[in-house]
Amino acid sequence: MPSPQELEASGAVIGRVIVAPADIFDPSIPGESGWLYRAANKLHINTRASVIRGQLLFKSGDPYDARLVQENERILRRNDYLYDAVIVPVAFDGHTVDLEVRTRDVWTLNPGFNFGRSGGKNETNVHVQEENLLGTGRKVEVAWDSSVDRTEWTFGYMDPHFLESFTRLSVLYSNADDGDTKFFSLDRPFYALDTRWAAGTTLSDSTYEDDRYELGKKVGEFRAHEQYYEVGGGWSRGLVNGWVNRWTLGATWQEAEFEPVPDKPLGGPLPPDRKFIYPWIEFERVQDRFEERINQNQIRRTEDVLVGLRSWARLGYASEALGSKSDALLLSAFAQDGADFGPRQSLFGSAWASGRYEHGEIRNGVLGAESRYYLETSARSKFFANLSGTVTENLDEDEQLTLGGDTGLRGYPLRYQAGTAKALLTLEQRYYTNWYPFRLFHVGGAVFFDMGRTWGRDVTGATSMGLLKDVGLGLRLGSSRSAFGNVVHIDLAFPLDGGSDIDSVQFIVETSQRF
Repeated sequence: MPSPQELEASGAVIGRVIVAPADIFDPSIPGESGWLYRAANKLHINTRASVIRGQLLFKSGDPYDARLVQENERILRRNDYLYDAVIVPVAFDGHTVDLEVRTRDVWTLNPGFNFGRSGGKNETNVHVQEENLLGTGRKVEVAWDSSVDRTEWTFGYMDPHFLESFTRLSVLYSNADDGDTKFFSLDRPFYALDTRWAAGTTLSDSTYEDDRYELGKKVGEFRAHEQYYEVGGGWSRGLVNGWVNRWTLGATWQEAEFEPVPDKPLGGPLPPDRKFIYPWIEFERVQDRFEERINQNQIRRTEDVLVGLRSWARLGYASEALGSKSDALLLSAFAQDGADFGPRQSLFGSAWASGRYEHGEIRNGVLGAESRYYLETSARSKFFANLSGTVTENLDEDEQLTLGGDTGLRGYPLRYQAGTAKALLTLEQRYYTNWYPFRLFHVGGAVFFDMGRTWGRDVTGATSMGLLKDVGLGLRLGSSRSAFGNVVHIDLAFPLDGGSDIDSVQFIVETSQRF
């Protein structure tokens, strides 16, 4: 069989397109033929071939395009209900090439109980969740959650292929002990590099009690009611010379009202009410430089990594004439890029900014940056370093910039430090084993060092405790058969600084998208 590049150069035309969804487990592989694995295959309904076929960017009679085939693999792998997807030529007669779309499902029914712990606080969850209802890709969830902030019931529904394959519908209702949330979204995104238009709308209404923290302890709270409504539409010329430019126009209504909680301390000033109604324009630029990698941020799983530039910026103007509480210029922006230094090293960086120019000054300004460095130290180990920082200007009174066990400083309580700026350094030596217990989890491990601090006086009046450090070690379980979280972290972290009120060891259990 010629290579994809040779097929394209020969002017091959696509003939038959065969869709072959595979079970969760393959009984032909030693270790996956037992009754339990066969029972899981029987109980699980595989993704329908029509759902896969509806996401293909090509059809019979189209010229074979190797780049388009690779992009289509990435699009399929973005689905939580698929573990992997490859598109391979299976027959070629010198003119017509037949393609087979091979996908493998994961277990998508999640009835039961979850437990997590970080920053010295527990989080529990009891739920019934299905990520691929009857093989259609639809998601249904009924859940009860208890966290440090609230206890709530959630009912959610999401159809990523509503009416047509790339239109998404999301509906959510949450009832908590401190308020409720109603959410609706309907959109058709720029789903592929050559997509020419996108449109969507989002409606959100939530009431909740927001907490303020100092040294990991709650020192105040207030009640917030937030409304957010947005509509927008975009257009693009598609992929041109390896780049994509996208323009989007829209309008947003966002309003926030605040009040004290009876008999509870505020822990700082009560935030003033806000209301902004504004049109906006957004520009996005994407470079077509994606690579397939293994053991980048996950364990033994194909990852589609952008080794190139992606950036976007949005600019809006809110006016009192339109009903806003004040005139304001609103800005948000993001950029990321990556580079390889030989076959074993890579560096990725990102930066973001947001805020508004109001009454002659910057309000709620946030500027942040992050760099991630990877060095392959052996076939089964990798060194990782992450350096990030954030500075702020006139943060809204309902916002806190915190640093603690829930934001990367693993040896300390959650939200332990707060301020107007922060920085965090993480050094991690990662190990990947060949252990594959019950053919369910790929096992890895890590030893790590975290160091960070905050600067400035926070809304509660708290000041920084200076530089804080911790060391630790952890176990990593990379899920290969489930749609619920890619990497389970089980860590022991030991603080090297801080007061006597800090536990000498922090036990952390959480699920993450990264190693």
